[in-house]
Amino acid sequence: MRKGIAGLAALAALTAGAAGCTVRPAGEGGAPVRIEVPGRTSSAPAPESDPASRAPDDGGGSVRPGAPAPRVLWSPGDSGRDVRELQARLRQVAWIFHGPTGTYDEPTVKAVRGFQGKRGLPRTGVTDSVTWRRLLAMTREPGKWELYLMGGQPADAPDPRCRTGRVLCISKSSRTLRWMIDGRTVSTTPVRFGSAYTPTREGVFHVYWKSRHHVSTLYDSPMPYAMFFSGGQAVHFSADFAARGYAGASHGCVNVRDEAAIARLYGQVREGDKVVVHE
Repeated sequence: MRKGIAGLAALAALTAGAAGCTVRPAGEGGAPVRIEVPGRTSSAPAPESDPASRAPDDGGGSVRPGAPAPRVLWSPGDSGRDVRELQARLRQVAWIFHGPTGTYDEPTVKAVRGFQGKRGLPRTGVTDSVTWRRLLAMTREPGKWELYLMGGQPADAPDPRCRTGRVLCISKSSRTLRWMIDGRTVSTTPVRFGSAYTPTREGVFHVYWKSRHHVSTLYDSPMPYAMFFSGGQAVHFSADFAARGYAGASHGCVNVRDEAAIARLYGQVREGDKVVVHE
């Protein structure tokens, strides 16, 4: 009897411890993961023995009759990096086509509901542990530019050359444009660059010409709100960027996908203002 009690205690202990431009050449560009659950720190993931972290299923994603409801991970109104990953994985299996936005919006609800229904899970539209487990098994971990396919990424710190005057401060590493005046950031917007065959030039330039309704003479493509800074390379609105995000590239220009943002910027930037393009 004593040996049986000791064995049960050892088993319990073991379970508890388991843990488009004008003058450049053509060439259009071209395992389970840690889950950060709201309310938990990333350095202390839920142990496998925590009943809330275990989905009540049979290993194939089907909820056992009479089992407790699986724990809800994310639901409408939630936001953050984890929701962004959920959306990126749903894109991989063609259940969502917008974003990722990082906000659990109505299109995300519809996508989750469709994914659940296709796999015989309750069509709740909220992401519980069973739904997430099934999605993880069908997808791979998304890369950075899948998570930020349509923008929303944080901007790098400004280059030192952007600290004085009126500057379009453009970072290739964070893919962002800061509009700065005397060291103060007025606005920040995601941008896209040229491909490996038609790279956007780096360095310090100045806006030498603005053309509100410009059309490329080389590619016959619209370049609204164009602000030219180096030969035929300009900062301008791109409908392709708005539609496809970072899945495409320019012919060397700096593309902006937010038309309202580029319209405001165009109204503020003057000819002669500095442009810094850096890594």
